[in-house]
Parts: sequence; structure tokens; C-alpha cells
Amino acid sequence: MIRVLVICASLGIWAAVAAAQSPSPPGGSEATPPAAAPPAAPAEAKPWTSMSAEQQRVLKNYQDRWSTLSPERQQALSRGSQRWLSMTPEQRSGAQQRFQQWRAMPPDQRQVLRQRWQQFRAMPPQEQARVRDNFNRFRQMPPQRRMELRRQWRQMTPEQRRTQIQRLPPPPRRNNWH
Repeated sequence: MIRVLVICASLGIWAAVAAAQSPSPPGGSEATPPAAAPPAAPAEAKPWTSMSAEQQRVLKNYQDRWSTLSPERQQALSRGSQRWLSMTPEQRSGAQQRFQQWRAMPPDQRQVLRQRWQQFRAMPPQEQARVRDNFNRFRQMPPQRRMELRRQWRQMTPEQRRTQIQRLPPPPRRNNWH
């Protein structure tokens, strides 16, 4: 029960993850969520002509102003277009839905999700794994059970929530051999 309550808290983080990792669909706008992680080295401008024809098609709305975008933005859009092109039609549909949900959010809610995403990224890998595991367990529950847990979570005080989170066991060890 306690573990499941933490899963509810994880939902906000994972909404941000999904939103931040969703590339802009074709015809998207400049208001897409920020890239998940800053580049390790200073970004260099990427000429429009250096991208594939498929990437240019995906990013056609940016062509006229491409040279005015920051190198970081150019790289983020280029990476996003590569991810978009590697997706299945089902994945693209899901990404478009998440993007539309993101765009429909009020700016203050988007800011909260960005902050939660940054908090998640700042967690040690073990904590990130714990959040992912809890989220996956929550996602596999029947809808009625999830609704009940959300209701219980909302009724808790912040102190009760912290206590519940601290009681969670660590995630199972994972074999990282790939």
C-alpha cells in the first residue's frame, strides 16, 4: 500500500519525462519542452543542408529561421527529428498525443513539471530506478485501484507523504549487462 502511494507521486515526474522526451510532431512549434539533458560540450551550429531530406521534411516549419536558432536548439531539434523518424506509427501517435497534452497545459503547470523533471534528473541512479519501478507497478494496476490510490495520496499531508516515501524498500538490483 505504501509503495503504491509513492507511485502516485511519481506520476508527475513521469508526465514531465514523457513531455520532455516527446519530439515535436511535424508542423510543431517553437514552444516544445526543453531537451532532457544539456549537451556535454558547447553546441555548434548545424547547417540546414547537413540534415537528411527526411529530417528537413519533419522540421520544415523551422527552415526559414533555422540560421537564427541557437546551436543548442538546432541540435535538440535535429535529435528530435531523428527520434521521430525512428519511431513506429504507434509511437508517433503516442508522442503527438503527449505533445498536445503538454501544449494544452497552463504555463505554470508546465513549469512545475519541468522542475519535477530536473529533480528526477538530479536523483542518484538508484533513486531513478526506484521511481521507474514504482511507476511501472502503478501503471499495471487496474484503473479503479489507481484512482483509489490517487484519492488517498491527495488526502495526505506533505509530512505523511514524505513518511510513506521513506518507508519504501530499495528497487531490486538489476543486471546491467547488455
